[in-house]
Amino acid sequence: MNKKLLAILFLITISIVVQAHEFWIQPQKYFYAIGEKATLSFKVGQNFTGEPWNLKHHRIERLELLRGSQTIDLKTNVKEGDKDNLEIELKENGTHLIVMQSNNAFIELEADKFNSYLKEDGLDNVYDIRKNTNTLNKPSKEFYSRHTKLLFQVGDVKDDTYKKVMGLPIEIVPDRNPYSLKKGDLIRFKILWQGKPVFGARIKVWNRFDNRTTIQNIYTEQDGTMETHISNPGAWMVSVVRMIPSTKEGADWESYWGSLVFGVKF
Repeated sequence: MNKKLLAILFLITISIVVQAHEFWIQPQKYFYAIGEKATLSFKVGQNFTGEPWNLKHHRIERLELLRGSQTIDLKTNVKEGDKDNLEIELKENGTHLIVMQSNNAFIELEADKFNSYLKEDGLDNVYDIRKNTNTLNKPSKEFYSRHTKLLFQVGDVKDDTYKKVMGLPIEIVPDRNPYSLKKGDLIRFKILWQGKPVFGARIKVWNRFDNRTTIQNIYTEQDGTMETHISNPGAWMVSVVRMIPSTKEGADWESYWGSLVFGVKF
């Protein structure tokens, strides 16, 4: 392979990395009957379609299933690779919650790419810090981690598993069970950073239906909540990112990416 082609592939790879922001757990479906198996994959990327995340065991800090009063550690069940990473036999009715937390990964970006990324994801506070310290023209070194939740429904019994706060650094908590939603219903989400409500965070609300993705950008209120109406069935995701100056050597910033995914049918 010649050097020119290698350079092109490298630039494409960097572009994909820069754009591959959202991270979520993708089920084959969201509604199940007792006795079925749920097969889950991990996805990363844009437009709520993304690309497979090539999972490695060392990247996962925490992976749990909550059903009723049970919390089950799934770290030993996960399979490495880029799809069908987890299979769960469904033995009980109710709303089920999967929680996943990754370890820190590192990325270094050129100044222009980093500044664009800050603007795209509503991280104006970080952009302003760089502007006020005359560092907008400097590249950035960043540690990032993923914190994601998936809700799916087994049978017709809907319970309060959806509202459990799991102690993730960045966490999204709905105010009602998404599996009780009907067309036009209002649902609120509270965004927690280190257990406390976040004011003024830009939240992205995604809906994937009929092979199309729609996105809303909504800012949190003083109490850390934001709200949206359920306009379509299909897959829904709420995502947020929080960035702080790095407390660890080797990076300028630490970012924490949060998401919550669920399904709706009318």
